[in-house]
Amino acid sequence: MILTLDVGNSTMTGGIFDGNKLVLQFRQTTDKNSTSDEIGIFLRSVLRENGIDWKCIKDICCCSVVPPINYSLSSALLKYFGCEPLFIQSGIRTGLKLKYANPKEIGADRIAAAIGASTRHPGTNLIVVDMGTATTIDVVTKDKEYLGGAILAGLKISVQALASGTSKLPTVEIVKANKVCGQSTIEAIQSGIYFGNAGAIKEFLHLYEKQIFGGEKPYIVGTGGFARTFESYGLFDEIVPELVLLGVKTALEMNR
Repeated sequence: MILTLDVGNSTMTGGIFDGNKLVLQFRQTTDKNSTSDEIGIFLRSVLRENGIDWKCIKDICCCSVVPPINYSLSSALLKYFGCEPLFIQSGIRTGLKLKYANPKEIGADRIAAAIGASTRHPGTNLIVVDMGTATTIDVVTKDKEYLGGAILAGLKISVQALASGTSKLPTVEIVKANKVCGQSTIEAIQSGIYFGNAGAIKEFLHLYEKQIFGGEKPYIVGTGGFARTFESYGLFDEIVPELVLLGVKTALEMNR
């Protein structure tokens, strides 16, 4: 079995693959101050509670955008699983042609999502929208060229910014807005967050299709914690919650 980890700024998502089958997914709030023992005990307990013997884990790969946690994470995996984990970073094999001014700047999560999408849809022009703490909108051509993309403030950050940067606006729940014209302050914020983000993504998809793919429609893959919120909006051709974990697993297979 393979343990894959996607460490984001808000959440650490894990997945256990048995062959090509994802048999377990789990989530934990990211704490950059976690010790190696805290991380190791948590991971072992998750596996135990789901009936998986930790000794069955034969390899581990991590995708992390939180550098302060990487040392503790690596130490935990070596101590509690006896495996030296592979981290997705500059210099490893990805199967992609990174057309970026400085490939070292690309977030590991963006690379993993691109790998996952191109693995699911080989020979296809792709746009990958990952809606997490930040929203990233990236382009991968049918020839596996990663062209880069755009980074927007995520929904949660936007809500927090409004609440912390103003005197009277409250923190609101992030939901699919039913009204474009909110009739209360809460509804107005929810409308702005929902339709504002949907509109921004829609505009990027339109511009990418026009300027990069010459009017040919690419395949749109959505992932990340907030992608399902937009499921009925028609932005995505498919939503794949485990896309980054799939890319992490594929990267591991390329580098072992």
